[in-house]
Amino acid sequence: MHYNQPRSTATWGTMAKDWEIGVDFQRLNRERPARAQAAIKEAGLAAVLCFTFDNIRYVTGTHIGEWGRDKFDRYAICPAEGDYYLWDPAPPAKRKSAPWLEGRVGAPVSTLQGALPPKHGIQDDFAKQIKKAMIDLGIDNKPLGIDLMELPMLRALEAEGIEVVDGQQAMLNAREVKTQDEIELLKQAAAMVDGTYYDIAAAIRPGTRESDLVAIAHERLYSMGSERVECVNSVAGPRGAPHSHTFSDRIIQPGDMIFLDIMHSFNGYRTCYYRTFICGVPNKAQIEAYEQCSKWVSAAIDAIKPGVTVDEIAEVWPKAEEFGYANEEEAFLLQFGHGIGLSLWERPIISRRYLGQDTVLKEGMVFAVECWKGAEDGSGAARIEEEVVVTKDGCEIITNYPSDHLISCGLPGCEIL
Repeated sequence: MHYNQPRSTATWGTMAKDWEIGVDFQRLNRERPARAQAAIKEAGLAAVLCFTFDNIRYVTGTHIGEWGRDKFDRYAICPAEGDYYLWDPAPPAKRKSAPWLEGRVGAPVSTLQGALPPKHGIQDDFAKQIKKAMIDLGIDNKPLGIDLMELPMLRALEAEGIEVVDGQQAMLNAREVKTQDEIELLKQAAAMVDGTYYDIAAAIRPGTRESDLVAIAHERLYSMGSERVECVNSVAGPRGAPHSHTFSDRIIQPGDMIFLDIMHSFNGYRTCYYRTFICGVPNKAQIEAYEQCSKWVSAAIDAIKPGVTVDEIAEVWPKAEEFGYANEEEAFLLQFGHGIGLSLWERPIISRRYLGQDTVLKEGMVFAVECWKGAEDGSGAARIEEEVVVTKDGCEIITNYPSDHLISCGLPGCEIL
């Protein structure tokens, strides 16, 4: 089934050149913190102290590798007015590699997600560090937003007399609409998955394991410059109904439907991108499942335009009971939409489970729309996902590997051998 909305492509290459502008990273690093500060001011906060890697990157334009993502050993303060400041495990390296920080970087104080027990009082040293920064910024008597942090660190801030409030909403407000450079990076990340699916389709045949397809995806994406391959769901045959949400070493057999979801990041910007294939020639139940899944995706995409609420999108999908689930809680993620940027699930969140939101689509939002439908004969399931950019009068699809029909692979008479 074809969608009524156009597909768009990445405009520029992934390498910097002297003769073509491509992504303007300096502009990106100016526009993102400016948007963050505007959102923080609009929320009535003095500043937000960011611990999540994605918020830190949005504000400071810096990264230290995925090894540090869950260590809580890195944070940044972004005031509503004035200069942001970064605490990073490698301050000398940041002063050298990120001159736009202008020296505003120091060493963090961290319990390393509790690995250093509270009895050592490290959280108190941290709180004094933040209090001093707030005094230097002239905001020590104002509310401080936090996105996510350890509980002992939170209590230590409160003991220093700092009023701690939710800062994540302000950061998500800032990141809701993407800049032109963010959109280009998201397109480039999706283009890398387009190429990966070509290799995966060629590898689908009897005897290939689900895990073999995962290995192919990792190799292909990293060879193209992926920064992180977060996850590759690879699900074949009856393991897809119900959706298991993980891969195994199951051997693909003739007649198996195979769907994959490829989640990776390029320069921090993510993908969430399902496609479904068949090993051999599909039967009637498999074709019907794929076509129905495609219709649900298409209905959502055709409804997308600025001013539409997320509920209006979710309501084009069937109720959970209509496709084999007991309730919306159990069916959550099977008919789903979610924002994509530096994080995998940003705004908007689109789901029948969460009807009643007041979120309205805006031009420049980027999100994924994904649907699932099991084959009536129990042989497998279809899973299709498209990423879209909201335009002034609709949307553009940025996931370009073919999804208009169930692609047959791996046996004589198939499209792909």
